[in-house]
Amino acid sequence: MKISFHGADQEVTGSCHLVECNRHKVLIDCGMFQGSREMAEDNAESFGFEARGIDHLLLTHAHLDHCGRIPLLVKRGFEGEIITTDASRELAQLVMLDSAHLQEEEAAYQARKLARGGGKHHHHTGKQATQPLYSVLDTLNAMHLFGRSARYGEPIEIAPGIRATFIDAGHILGSASIVLELEENGRRKTVLFSGDLGYGGRPLLRGPAPPPPVDVVVMETTYGDRLHKALRPSIEELYSAVLDTFGRGGNVVIPTFALERAQEILYFLHEGVAQGRLPGSMQVFLDSPMAISATEIFERHPECYNGETEALFGGGKDPFSVPGLHFTRETAESIALNRISGGAIIIAGSGMCTGGRVRHHLKHNLWRTNSSVIFVGYAARGTLARRIVDGAKTVRIFHEEIEVRAKIYTIGGFSAHADRDELLAWHRHTGQPERTILIHGEAEAMQSFATHLQGTSVEMPAIGDEIEL
Repeated sequence: MKISFHGADQEVTGSCHLVECNRHKVLIDCGMFQGSREMAEDNAESFGFEARGIDHLLLTHAHLDHCGRIPLLVKRGFEGEIITTDASRELAQLVMLDSAHLQEEEAAYQARKLARGGGKHHHHTGKQATQPLYSVLDTLNAMHLFGRSARYGEPIEIAPGIRATFIDAGHILGSASIVLELEENGRRKTVLFSGDLGYGGRPLLRGPAPPPPVDVVVMETTYGDRLHKALRPSIEELYSAVLDTFGRGGNVVIPTFALERAQEILYFLHEGVAQGRLPGSMQVFLDSPMAISATEIFERHPECYNGETEALFGGGKDPFSVPGLHFTRETAESIALNRISGGAIIIAGSGMCTGGRVRHHLKHNLWRTNSSVIFVGYAARGTLARRIVDGAKTVRIFHEEIEVRAKIYTIGGFSAHADRDELLAWHRHTGQPERTILIHGEAEAMQSFATHLQGTSVEMPAIGDEIEL
């Protein structure tokens, strides 16, 4: 019985952990590295295990850093069963197809560049750059491997001696923590993988379900060293940032994650107009094909919501509809937004500004003193979002140096991740686990969090480490 660590170990992206029991191999997540590790080389490297040797993959949730390398796993020979919740299956298909499409576009762009340069390429980029990491076809092949659906609280027999129970993690639609009951040669261990944890009292989703007592906890520490601002003041700050920007005659650009955050921001804008806090005449553009599709998936899964939001849907009210809301799916519509000089809210991906349409909007708005950029989510090291948040005077976007003259807001209360106190409260429910293994956090956050844990042996593995259970 052992766990090996293959991503999101002493860092925040690329979640991938392998459990071996009874000669059976179960992978928990298979995510993409993002940010400073976003180079094609990192994602294209060996997984650290044989893809074809994996029997099952259990997916905690549909964020790219947890599901983004599943099509690559399939391309390299994985033929096992993928198990996740219904909502996660739908969202993962959306996220992985979007990623495959971007890989194919980038590879085609690199191939054209290579051809223009007479076929010369820099030795360090190698041939990888002109080949997508995986294709749309690889992604469709991966979708065929999604088998049984997990329901919160209902155990699933994975293999002899391995049982899994998914419990609500309250992070995004369909997200789960996973309890594994393992038995080998008469020895038993219960291992709990937190996945990414949300927090209670949010407008759309229920908070994380309290976990059961277990022997081993493998848990995320994204915000293990800090507390979030309260939600209500964050909503107030959003409203005043919007009104202030409109008063200056500029646009508001909100880089946002397509899953959860985009829907939450729409919910608060809807609420702001309904309460007369925001002008009903304002124009809101959701400029992300993925976020538009995700919003439609959200509307199909009211079973994931807290009582209040479920009641809104039940009463025929759509909590995501703002009066002046436009969905811009087509690229031409997105480009047309660059001609709007003021009075618009543009919500676009990606949240960390590592790709997607938001980079175009930043290029057209960052240098304007009357515009604002509002960051409402986590920005990993090495990302464009982090550089702007950290106060860069100029940033490079599409090979152009752009001056940062817009007003920059960072509103911390919207995070979909639990903060330190919420993580500690969740951990207390697990009883007195023999060991607590910290993952999915930057080193300082983990070390700080570890000082608050008592009565459990704390470990912080690096990529490639193995822990015998």
